[in-house]
Amino acid sequence: MVESSMQALVEAAGQNSIAKAARMDQARKEHCEESALVEKMRHALEVMRQSVQEGLSPERRSLSGMVGGQAALLYARCRTALGGGASGLAAAYALAVAECNACMGKIVAAPTAGACGILPGALLAVQETQGYSDEQLVDALFTAAAVGRVIARRASISGAQGGCQAECGSAAAMTAAALVDLAGGTPQMAADACAFALMNTLGLVCDPVGGLVEVPCVYRNAAGATLALTAADMALCGIRSPIDADEVIDAMKAVGDAMPASLRETGEGGCAACRAYRREDGAQTPG
Repeated sequence: MVESSMQALVEAAGQNSIAKAARMDQARKEHCEESALVEKMRHALEVMRQSVQEGLSPERRSLSGMVGGQAALLYARCRTALGGGASGLAAAYALAVAECNACMGKIVAAPTAGACGILPGALLAVQETQGYSDEQLVDALFTAAAVGRVIARRASISGAQGGCQAECGSAAAMTAAALVDLAGGTPQMAADACAFALMNTLGLVCDPVGGLVEVPCVYRNAAGATLALTAADMALCGIRSPIDADEVIDAMKAVGDAMPASLRETGEGGCAACRAYRREDGAQTPG
């Protein structure tokens, strides 16, 4: 079963891409043609693209007023930003998708709504800067899905269970592996990229201000997209992860299990406990 471990996924891919191995395995399990799965993934890609455009609207605001319009500001600066190029664009696009979600727009949970901007943000950014086709991006989404299944089975993709490392961390790992596949890297490089992304988010807590998927969630999406690009580049240049991806995933589960409840989506600790959004009546408001 290729979803049991990253090692099994790498071995199943062999000389091919993880995307191809994942697609074949999924078609066998669902008793359907690969073309049907590709069509579903193509639709997911289109939803992702639309959520970027919706999130870039400067007029959109969440009901709480905490987020909205910020992706438009970042996008306006991304070409000349310190982290320009694909990285700056990925951050802006990831923030846009996360804001679209906060404003009740339609998104693709990748793997969750709280981490929905990282995968589309990075993939659509490199498509724009490197010229990848939609067909190549669809393949990359299969890679991301395969990695996400491994993480979900070995650990968790739930903030309530494992902290934000299980949401934005998992999304960054999925994205890093997908980017490696997209760039023509080997399955082992994709696994190394997954490990790099996860080890750099280990211990990230889930601390939604006011119990909403807004602050600090949307900003972590922007950071997660740039992290995925860095992890992919490290793997693509030949840097091997000193720790196997499966061990890093297992470590993430152990860290999540050790986290107190206040740091696992209860809104009681971390940023959620900061005074910036508190009022005397106990309600949450910006400023």
